Amino acid sequence: MKEWNSQRVRALAPENDPLKLGMGWTAADLEKPQIMVESTFGDSHPGSAHLNQFVEEAMRGIKDAGGRGARYYTTDICDGIAQGHDGINYSLAHRDMIANMIEIHGNSTGFDGGVFIASCDKSVPACLMGLARLDIPSIVITGGVMDAGPDLLTLEQIGAYSAMYQRGEISEEKLTYYKHNACPSCGACSFMGTASTMQIMAEALGLMLPGSALMPAVCPELKEMAYKAGLQVMELAKQGLKVSDIVTMKSFENAIMVHAAISGSTNSLLHIPAMAHELGFEIDGDTFDRMHRGAHYLLDIRPAGKWPAQFFYYAGGVPAVMEEIKSMLHLDVMTVTGKTLGENLEELKHNGFYETCHSYLKKWNLKPADVIRSFDTPIGTDGTVAVLRGNLAPEGSVVKHSAVPREMFQAVLKARPFDCEEDAIAAVLSGSIHPGDAVFIRYEGPKGSGMPEMFYTTEAISSDPELGKSIALITDGRFSGASKGPAIGHVSPEAAQGGPIALVEEGDLIHIDIPARILEIIGIKGQELSAKEVEQILEERRKKLQPRKPKYKKGVLKIYSEHAVSPMRGGYME
Repeated sequence: MKEWNSQRVRALAPENDPLKLGMGWTAADLEKPQIMVESTFGDSHPGSAHLNQFVEEAMRGIKDAGGRGARYYTTDICDGIAQGHDGINYSLAHRDMIANMIEIHGNSTGFDGGVFIASCDKSVPACLMGLARLDIPSIVITGGVMDAGPDLLTLEQIGAYSAMYQRGEISEEKLTYYKHNACPSCGACSFMGTASTMQIMAEALGLMLPGSALMPAVCPELKEMAYKAGLQVMELAKQGLKVSDIVTMKSFENAIMVHAAISGSTNSLLHIPAMAHELGFEIDGDTFDRMHRGAHYLLDIRPAGKWPAQFFYYAGGVPAVMEEIKSMLHLDVMTVTGKTLGENLEELKHNGFYETCHSYLKKWNLKPADVIRSFDTPIGTDGTVAVLRGNLAPEGSVVKHSAVPREMFQAVLKARPFDCEEDAIAAVLSGSIHPGDAVFIRYEGPKGSGMPEMFYTTEAISSDPELGKSIALITDGRFSGASKGPAIGHVSPEAAQGGPIALVEEGDLIHIDIPARILEIIGIKGQELSAKEVEQILEERRKKLQPRKPKYKKGVLKIYSEHAVSPMRGGYME
């Protein structure tokens, strides 16, 4: 008979049984396999407010399969609600804090398996990091994606509309209408931002039931998936199939190939390396850059494409993407079904999955290929992200080139440096930024301010027809997964560590070459100089650079800023 971890813990802690009986467990429950059901349910945002229904379905599945579930909660915050004020500085740090709580919940109690339920930007990667630390039989359920609003309005458009209102291009009444109708239901935001990307990454890693990522939050199939997850985690527990038995380096390579195919969020370059680190694998920005080269980009979903994210599921979801790039995948990897990826893909062709998905497309008179292109007719053939290096970013920087105007793939621009986002966006909206400028926002990296998103600045630039194709935004901070336009982030080393971005001055000449993967300073005060001359001047500036006092002197952000590694390694704490 299998010896359960929970039974071993019971034998070591005699208080275990009476304490569980005190909260309503029965004596029979104590003898069952015990499964942690951890979610980020809470009234924090639409991606989490509806999750308890999936918790209850998972609990029901666990019970029906002969186990005893235990609900745990670690509510996440919303990047959208935190946007535009110092609340966004907590965003990346709270990923690691949720992962810490999952580790604490699991290891302090002792479970035989886990179901992890989340939807959004940091909560899904937090679950992935936490379950990797626990390394017990585990399965992920996500809360799906919200519907689009009237005329397929989606939330990522609000930033652009806000900038248009501030420039006097639309009325306050129009802006209010957009704000009141952009989120008509619960679920993750309906575009290929970080939330949608990370749901897809969780499935691509083999940790979700096939086809369950990014389902519409209101569709009945999603509740069925949560129930099936409860059943399946019990099978995983009986087999002793742990996370480390499923997620291998091949699994990560599959996920990165899917990331290229969907034009996934640049924030994945923080989250995938962070999870890999928990399992003992080293993945960094260069891994993404290498694998994206030559990869086929297929997905016509916003912000880079045409359709809201709910259409991703309508077109067949992760399995449909994987079918198209099958030649680029490791089909022999194990998944939470207990079968290989290749076996899962074959089964989906015969169990009615695609017919159910495609039935939703009929309303829109669309074909699956209108949303997910075929491998032979891709949107692009060189992936979607690149890592740029040079004397400005010796450790690298990240750009989503699929969202960059072709005019900006190769450019020489004049530096306009700002030491915080507030000053930069004010300059953009006031008209003091001109074509040919490179807007720098620095001291916004993990050690500077927690690495917030530069969302409103990117939207202000990309929504301006002239600036959107004639300037660049360069930062040691990061971007929203909804961002589009000429934006280069994660510049490392960051300014707070004395990286070269801290040395940039007004009028320096900045050379960007995305095909050649170059980001460098090539001139001073508008005059191009030799590399040696530039380095000499930068060295003189470095000697005069005054170290900044830490921005945070207490609390979570003090801890995070002291312990966060480079964004190019994942921005996790060590």
